[in-house]
Amino acid sequence: MFILMVVIFVLGYLAIALEHPLKVDKAASALIIGTLCWVAYIIGAEEILQMGLSPAWAKFTAANPDAHGIHAIREFIVESEIIHHIGEIGEILFFLLGAMTIVEVVDQHEGFKVITDRIRTTNKVKLLWVVSFLTFFMSALLDNLTTTIVMVALLRKLIDDRPTRWFFASMVVLAANAGGAWSPIGDVTTIMLWIGGQVTTLKIIEGVFLPSLVCMVVPLAVLSFTMKGNVTRPIVSENEEEITTAKERLLMLVLGVSGLLFVPVFKTITHLPPFMGMLLSLGVIWVISEIMHKDKPSNIKKQLKVIEILRRVDVPTVLFFLGILSAVAALQSAGHLSLLSQYLDEKLHNIFLIDIAIGVLSSVVDNVPLVAGAMGMYPIAEMGVDPYLNNFVQDGLFWEFLAYTAGTGGSMLIIGSAAGVAAMGLEKIDFIWYLKKISWLALIGYLAGAAVYFIMFGL
Repeated sequence: MFILMVVIFVLGYLAIALEHPLKVDKAASALIIGTLCWVAYIIGAEEILQMGLSPAWAKFTAANPDAHGIHAIREFIVESEIIHHIGEIGEILFFLLGAMTIVEVVDQHEGFKVITDRIRTTNKVKLLWVVSFLTFFMSALLDNLTTTIVMVALLRKLIDDRPTRWFFASMVVLAANAGGAWSPIGDVTTIMLWIGGQVTTLKIIEGVFLPSLVCMVVPLAVLSFTMKGNVTRPIVSENEEEITTAKERLLMLVLGVSGLLFVPVFKTITHLPPFMGMLLSLGVIWVISEIMHKDKPSNIKKQLKVIEILRRVDVPTVLFFLGILSAVAALQSAGHLSLLSQYLDEKLHNIFLIDIAIGVLSSVVDNVPLVAGAMGMYPIAEMGVDPYLNNFVQDGLFWEFLAYTAGTGGSMLIIGSAAGVAAMGLEKIDFIWYLKKISWLALIGYLAGAAVYFIMFGL
């Protein structure tokens, strides 16, 4: 059963990677492997736990010396492990759900037009730099997935030519992933590390901002010498009815961004989980929205009500994370990740090489389970006399560099990140086209940023 759990996980991953050819949504595959891994675990639990690879079982038996037999094993898996892991997963999912809803509310109120209407240039190089830097900082405030969706919608208003728009959308993916890597709320992986206590807000910004910036600027600098000409803007209909006023758009943009920025402050002051701060922000924005539109015509009010906007939130993405994180939790509990960490330590025993390997892997498979796996493989250490283990303390080099590599490494393939998958779906970007035109740019940016981090801290 120990090996069967790995087989289930690998087959599920293949189904997720081949989502488009199979025409089966990755959320469905993730939910199946998330359940089947636990089923295989509990069926073969006696044999699996006797292997002595599960740190969680060792802690359980140490705390409960009288626990033995199949009843104790089932109590450990059902009442201890599943409850513990579902609590950790729930924190991430509620945080994401709240954040995605806030951004949808701002978008439906056309709050992002306040920013996009100020972009005037048609020069390709200038526009590329403007769009990339805008994406870089928006991604840090919102998240890379949402920012990519917003920026691709913006590009449709700025660029009429599809091949040119593909190029810009691909650079948005690079910038969004780089921007999300240095912010505790910019990427699912950094959210996981932040909520898990591996990194803190100010330290991750201080340590990862410059490498992330270099990761984006190096490809931009290369393109500045090769890209020529101007973009052609699409013809805009002047008959489109606006459902919000300029003041309402600005107010909702300010409320949305302020609500997201409030979350780290909430956590610092109250020491409560970040998802509670996010839900508080959503609740306040919801109330203000209801009051703002109470006297409007019913047809407009219906479009702007949060209860209607909630229907457009990307629930399959939330379910995908639930399934994949559940599967990783099963592998962590059974001891697979502990075994993998021992292998990496024996073969590499270098935090920079381990993190770079995880970053490269994240271009092939999703970075969420890779980071979840690393969090399961390497518990947060206490500062001691061993220099190697000191890299795994809170805000240690391993965790900071992991935030960078896992966040930016996925840009090397279009399917390597949630932002890339979103851009691919929205613009129908061809996988081979991206591989030929963008992957090498993403690679040199990734390695340049990694080199900067190593110079800053590794030496």
